Amino acid sequence: MWSLIGTAGTVALIGAGLLARSSYERSCLVTDEFEIRSPKLEKEYTFAFLSDLHDNCFGDDQNVLLDAIEQARPDAVLIGGDMMVSKGRGDLDISLNLLRQLTARYPVYYGNGNHENRMNRERDVYGDRYDIYVEELKKMGVAYLPDTSVDVYPDIRISGVDLEERFYKKFSRAQMEEGYLEKRLGKAHTEKFQILLAHSPLFLDAYAAWGADLVLSGHFHGGTIRIPGLGGLMTPQFQFFKDCCGGLLKEHHTSMIVSRGLGTHSINIRLNNKPELVVIHLNADKHSPASSARNTKRRVRGGCFCQWELKAPTDRSRSDCVHEQVAKRIANVRFTRGE
Repeated sequence: MWSLIGTAGTVALIGAGLLARSSYERSCLVTDEFEIRSPKLEKEYTFAFLSDLHDNCFGDDQNVLLDAIEQARPDAVLIGGDMMVSKGRGDLDISLNLLRQLTARYPVYYGNGNHENRMNRERDVYGDRYDIYVEELKKMGVAYLPDTSVDVYPDIRISGVDLEERFYKKFSRAQMEEGYLEKRLGKAHTEKFQILLAHSPLFLDAYAAWGADLVLSGHFHGGTIRIPGLGGLMTPQFQFFKDCCGGLLKEHHTSMIVSRGLGTHSINIRLNNKPELVVIHLNADKHSPASSARNTKRRVRGGCFCQWELKAPTDRSRSDCVHEQVAKRIANVRFTRGE
């Protein structure tokens, strides 16, 4: 009897410890850096990639996240979707507040996730909140990319695809049929470096077949609990030990970076899986016939929102007036949509 009580007490203590650890990790922030080289690029670029914020906050008024982005000195910020939680009323205040601060400093390119798509689809639940959100994004100057492509530099195109609900269903084994992306986006650009914002990482083979040079995904929150040697335990679709829960993957000429995300929602647990800001360095490589990729790391520590010292970013010529620079970059944008 006493041994059973002791065992139950031990289990309870372990459980409480793990929950406390998870609570601590959810308030932390890690910056992971990736380098991509391609003969299609004419110069160097740095992008910050944010995904799956789900209304999480990092310090007062997101100051920890904003400071980490500023350390990277990005040319632009790319959004991979799911900035809010669309389960219930769909609060937009936290995501819009962050985006206002980002657009005051950088060009921002936004691809949808399943939570934005849900607001648009389930209007009996969310009313016109999707329309309000999109209107606010456009007022800020966000380049919003629902099934849309934009030429942002002479050598880069960014496309955002809205994946259908069937690709996000629990226990889904849906396959992306041939021609799906071309139907939604048109053909991939073959001369420019083609970036695709596609929220689900499950379909790398289809993204590669379409012609993406770099895919940026999220959705899986790093697999919730990361087990050394095995990776992420479980996705939001209740798939187990998927190899695409986070990090860098390759398929032929295509690189895919999967963000472990910045927040959680229904399963509010993170273990060995701190929220992640992704920084991507794109470099020209005229001596290689195909793109190459590698991962490096640096970290920002939260909890009490202390910050580890970060290595100095590579010096690049940059206007002293951030607002002037943002305006110039947005002025050069050209949008195209798939048929």
